[in-house]
Amino acid sequence: MDNVKSRRRPAPRQLIQLYSALLHNAHLKGFLEGEIYQGSAKFACVPGLNCYSCPAAVGACPLGALQNALAASGRRAGWYVLGILLLFGVTLGRTICGWLCPMGLLQELLHRLPTFKIRKSRVTVILSRLKYAVLAVFVIAIPLWVGLARDLPLPAFCRYICPAGTLEGALTLLSHPGNTALLGMLGAAFTSKFVILCVILLACIFCYRSFCRFLCPLGAIYGLFNRFCLVGVQVDPARCNGCGACVRACGMDVRHVGDAECIHCAQCMEACAQKAISLKAGKITLMGSDKAAPAAPKRKRAVRIAQGAALLVLCFALLWFNVLDPGLKTPPAASTGSAVGEVLTDFRIECLDGTEFHLADTRGRVTILNLWATYCKPCVEELAYFDALARQYPDDVAILAVHSSVVTEDPAAFLEGRGWTIPFAVDTAEDLVWNLADGSSVLPQTIVLNRSGEVIYNQKGSVTPEALAALYARAAVG
Repeated sequence: MDNVKSRRRPAPRQLIQLYSALLHNAHLKGFLEGEIYQGSAKFACVPGLNCYSCPAAVGACPLGALQNALAASGRRAGWYVLGILLLFGVTLGRTICGWLCPMGLLQELLHRLPTFKIRKSRVTVILSRLKYAVLAVFVIAIPLWVGLARDLPLPAFCRYICPAGTLEGALTLLSHPGNTALLGMLGAAFTSKFVILCVILLACIFCYRSFCRFLCPLGAIYGLFNRFCLVGVQVDPARCNGCGACVRACGMDVRHVGDAECIHCAQCMEACAQKAISLKAGKITLMGSDKAAPAAPKRKRAVRIAQGAALLVLCFALLWFNVLDPGLKTPPAASTGSAVGEVLTDFRIECLDGTEFHLADTRGRVTILNLWATYCKPCVEELAYFDALARQYPDDVAILAVHSSVVTEDPAAFLEGRGWTIPFAVDTAEDLVWNLADGSSVLPQTIVLNRSGEVIYNQKGSVTPEALAALYARAAVG
């Protein structure tokens, strides 16, 4: 009976994986609000593959940050991203994949479903090299080329492949009732990514960690550090007899313990009859036969202290990222007139060219506010439509494009040389325009006012030139 209970009890690694997933996504109220967390920690990279656009994500994905850094390499060096990847690599390597990555946990849970399983073979070994091609083409080459040639951010892996982005970001945002306007932005790119997600999730049921083994470029990066990372499994050559039981028992496509395909999950220790394998942090043995066994009371006490400390950290993280973080958006104290049929509250803001935009001065003209950000590709693509409308009706339309107060690169430098004539501004640290317009972290967002200053349109999502022309026509008669 005790053996049955122990088999049902989650293993320590599974508990750590779940704990890590909660820490990666501690902003739980983001699911209720349908908005992306943009607090103080958002641009600190987390170690695992976790989509930046997930409403609960409290940090940036290192892959997305790397692609954006490469796209901006013509203007600035991405030292932070390179440094953080180097730090994660030399300390943990692919231990991150085995113990800390939320996508790894999801793949392992899917693989537990009772179906037939595809065993590893020469074919899977060959396929495991595909992730290095994905890394070279979609994470490095395309973002770098588009960034240098067109000065546009194109995180190609995130845009065309990433299952975490589709599952954690797109689907969770689209499922919220407040984001129904985003459905109009869906197209072939989303459809193809959704199909890729379904194929990957289905493959994970039959083939152990399919995405991790064959496609994940983050695992490819961390695998480069596996041979000398601080934390990982190690083999005692004095005990090892070369039987290969560890390699046969491993679900990954390893050739030997600790190579680039090894995720340091330490499951190989159970298959080793010689007790030659240990999980170590430097010279300290974390798991293994050569770990000095303390007295039972001492060991239980240490475990309880560690578990209690971890629980306190998790509780503080949940409290901070949902309640205490000063970077969290607070709703305005009174109505700002941002709803359709209301008159938007007056405001002044300094533009990037040194002029001042005063909303009251636009009365008598159609006024359009566009909320955007450099890191939002749909935002950048539609800016030309607003500029074309302003050129078509120079005396009858006032347009202001307001960049989010969350700035990842210099908006003025980003806009330089594009030839757009509409005024641009960066929102204040207090999110002046964002709060008045009921702005959200889901971008882009367009607000249209008629000649009397009344709001006739306030929605998230991209606009087409045709839709923008129709909105102008509606506002012009108001």
